Parts: sequence; structure tokens; C-alpha cells
Amino acid sequence: MTESSFTRRALIAGAGTAALAAPALAKLGGMIDLGLPGGPSLRPTTPAFPGKGAMIVQRIRPPLLESPMEVFREGIITPNDRMFVRWNWPFPTEVKAAEHRVAVGGAVKNAISLTLDDVAAAGEMVEVVAINQCAGNGRGLSEPRVTGTQWGNGAMGCAKWTGVRLKDVLAKAGVVEDAKRVRFAGLDVPLTDGAPQFIKSIPLEIAMRDDVLVAWGMNDEPLSILHGFPLRIVVPGWFSTYWVKMLSTIEVLTGEDESHYVAETYRFPAQPITPESKDFPTVPITAMPPRAFITSHSDGEMVALGKPLVLEGIAMGGDAALERVDLVGKGWEIPCDLGPDEGGPYAFRRWSVNLPQVAGDFADIGVRARNVNGAVQPEQLVWNPSGYARNVIERITLRAQ
Repeated sequence: MTESSFTRRALIAGAGTAALAAPALAKLGGMIDLGLPGGPSLRPTTPAFPGKGAMIVQRIRPPLLESPMEVFREGIITPNDRMFVRWNWPFPTEVKAAEHRVAVGGAVKNAISLTLDDVAAAGEMVEVVAINQCAGNGRGLSEPRVTGTQWGNGAMGCAKWTGVRLKDVLAKAGVVEDAKRVRFAGLDVPLTDGAPQFIKSIPLEIAMRDDVLVAWGMNDEPLSILHGFPLRIVVPGWFSTYWVKMLSTIEVLTGEDESHYVAETYRFPAQPITPESKDFPTVPITAMPPRAFITSHSDGEMVALGKPLVLEGIAMGGDAALERVDLVGKGWEIPCDLGPDEGGPYAFRRWSVNLPQVAGDFADIGVRARNVNGAVQPEQLVWNPSGYARNVIERITLRAQ
């Protein structure tokens, strides 16, 4: 929460107009196998999207770009050019900062329209390191297969987000006493007539947290068009469906939110179900559960027989700080060493484990994360028909030679 070289004025003084050129489809190059069990597993990779390095292309328009797992092998921060991209609807390819306005209305004392300068001046500048993860991350690994984007595990990333507290922006309009939720909309628009606009809301008590931001910065740079220039919502510990991009409207509600993307979708079963279950109650996807990944080695990789082996990776606590990570196999577990807490409770954390000697194959090994609230990754997939909130232990096999 300190003033840095990326000041509150950087958005206004340096951003100007952000534009997105069309991706150069002719540059689509290599292919990557995501190891998806339920259907086609190969995806193209490309460096052709403006401001992006090689990404896994799930869809061109509107873009769905997945980060290759190799991105997570070093450090806790995901570089901007390798951060995943997820849009529900098409969005403007050019936004002029000087002309952008954010309307704040609904259950407020004074409806207002804010310039970017007004937003930047609403309160002190705040920096928060937090993981941005799609609710469907890992969906393509579901068995039985489910509908939706068939993501591998790369629809996630961790960044330092810079902005002002949402509650300070709300204070400029004055929230009424019986307010219950805060709803957001951006500049993206439905592809077809009659389709629902992408609108999301969060409970007022979440909106009033000190770490929930109206952000303009990502890793000390202004947001790019692909990541929601000029402003986006940041809700640490919650899935990115609530992190509305190209923010244009903030609406305070006194009742429940009946909009499509809150009341009808981005929901999962209230209790465990089977693929044959029907007519079950659902609850909204909100906070993230803990997860951990081996990043130093890939499934099927060869390791040296009789030699020491170091395994490394990343883990997250989800909506609470990470407490521990264990390497687990068939009937055994080994505590992992946690690296320094560099980003705080909502960031990735590095882990490692040193094995003195490889005596044979390591079959179906994985890492299991636990957070300080006692939430722990399950051994078996808790299946749901949308593939949301996956946090089963991810396993690989290493072959000794």
C-alpha cells in the first residue's frame, strides 16, 4: 500500500488511448497437447496477439488465451504477456482514457459519473498481489466431460494490482443504509440480440473490504485492452468472473441480483451430485479453494534412477493464506518446504521437496494444499456439470531410467 514509480497519475498521464490490433492469425504456429481426457486435446500456440507471448489459443474472438504451465516454473508473479485472457462477449478494440466514464448509481445518495481522474483521486493508492483464476480452470480435465471452454490448468495467473479501494469510490456517491450488493458492468456487449449483458455483483460486505479494488495497474503497467483497460474490479480470493473488465457501471442494489450471470449461471451444486443427478439446488461460485501444482516436471518425464530429485511448484490457499503443501503418492505423503511469503495471503507461493534417491518410477504423485482455515484439496474430483472450482489433487507419473 505504498506510492511507487507507478503512481496514481500514471493511468491519466500515460495511458491516453489503448487500442488492440487484430491478431495475426497467419502466425499461428506450434501445437500443445493439454492432456484432456474427454475430447480433442491439441491446441495451437501463438505469439500473434498484441502484447502477448506464446499462449494456448482456446478461441480467437472474443479471445480465450491460456497460459502454458511452463509460465509458472519461476517466481510467483505471472508476466503480463503470459497472463491468461478470458472474455464472455466482444469488447471495444480502442478506448480513449480521457473520454471514459464510470457511472455510480442505484441505491446511492447521489448518482455520479466519474472520470478516470476522479477514480484515481477517490482514495489512497493501494497495491494488492492476488491470483486471478477462471472459475472453469481445469474444466477440460473433468471426467465425465462437461460443456464449456476446455481449459487445461493455465486459466490462472498472479499479479500485483494497483488502484483505489472500491469502498472509496462508493463513498463518493454515498451508499444507502439498506444496500445489500454492488453490481458491475463493462464495455463488452453481447454478440447476439437479446443475449444477456455480462453483469456481476458481490455482497456489500465484500465490496467494503480494504483489498477489493478498482484497479488500473497490473504489474506496474497500465492495464492492456486484453486485460480490461482502463479499469477493472479486483476481488482477491474470489474467482475472476467477478473481476469485471473495462468497468463502466457500478450499481448498488438493495435486494438480490436476478441478472443472468449471477442468478442463472456461474453456479454449482449446493451438495455433491453425480452425472445422473437432476433438479438439484445450486449456489453461486464465489471464493476459490486451495490448489497446488508440480511445475518442475511434466507427466511422463524421465528422471535419473539412483540420483537425488528435487520437485518444485506453486500453491495457493484460495480465499485464505496457504498453510502447508504435501507431496502425496499411493499410501504415502511427504511435507514440502514452503518458500518465502512474498505476495501475501492471496498470492501464489513456491514449494519444494528434496528426495534423496530415485528408487523407481513415481506413479500418480501430486501435491496437496491446505489453507489456514482448514480447507484442503480432495483426493477425488467433486464433479459438477459446469466443471467449476476444480481443486482435486493433480497427479503426474515420472519414469525412472
